[in-house]
Amino acid sequence: MGQKMKAVYYEQFGDLNQLITGELDKPEPGEGEILLKMKSAGVNPVDAAVARGMLKDVIPTEFPVVPGWDVAGIVEERGHAARRFENGDEVYAYARRPVIQHGTFAEYISLPENYLAHRPQSVSIKEAGGIPLVGLTAYQSLFDAGSLKEGETLLILGASGGVGSVAIQLAKNVGATVIGVASEKNHEYMQDLGADKVIDYSSGDVGERLREIAPGGVDMIFHCSRGDSLNQSKTTLKPSGRLISITNSEPDVPEGVMFQYVFVEPNAQQLDHLRQLADEGNLTLPVTETYSLDEAGAALRDIESLHTRGKRVITP
Repeated sequence: MGQKMKAVYYEQFGDLNQLITGELDKPEPGEGEILLKMKSAGVNPVDAAVARGMLKDVIPTEFPVVPGWDVAGIVEERGHAARRFENGDEVYAYARRPVIQHGTFAEYISLPENYLAHRPQSVSIKEAGGIPLVGLTAYQSLFDAGSLKEGETLLILGASGGVGSVAIQLAKNVGATVIGVASEKNHEYMQDLGADKVIDYSSGDVGERLREIAPGGVDMIFHCSRGDSLNQSKTTLKPSGRLISITNSEPDVPEGVMFQYVFVEPNAQQLDHLRQLADEGNLTLPVTETYSLDEAGAALRDIESLHTRGKRVITP
């Protein structure tokens, strides 16, 4: 009989009350894979969406499903031909596979070694576990999809959440001007991260406030929120502007504006760049809430609100 591990899992889609905390088989690393002992697993809105069945027609699923796509952990065992890391190395990864089944809300996970990068040493391993998904999402949205450049003006809708928090810092690092939209209670937080201007979405029409701040328009809107802020602000885009969204794949786009929907992909090279930025003092992601494996259901319900600050993680 194989070894067991503690894990959170579900055997059907549901309303988040279907999560079970129990024992599953401890994975064994296959060829080219690394077995990680989980130290931190980031909690993301997509984890709740997957558990509710909202992605079942997009990504194949095999039950039982262990949720979670973010991880920081310690290399415990290496499979055949997996030699990029040594046992005991501290690494992090965005762990989404082609089939949804083996996630990070568990004591162990086995992943292809090309998903992994050494974690930043300037932050704790707990904080590192919250970086991969939001870090790669912001990176791929701003640079791969949006081609953000020095001197441009970027509007971030939902700027105080995990993705928005990273996006502020990445944009400032390349010399862009950043305008962040979030509730007033998060304005000081966004400014501490580097936002040049901040707007409270609940205090009136975001577009009207934006025209006062940037009368010449903005070069890019990064849409990582819900609500009506996008409809209010999209007319402020310059004629050659870009709209990048991670929450709406089919928005009504102004004529001439370039639009792209981003669904993040694993990328160890970009994770290594994020590690470098963090270790140089140019990237941080505060952990604002920590949960145990037994509290995973509460973590998913909390993250669904999208009215969060910083990052939430699960630790074993």
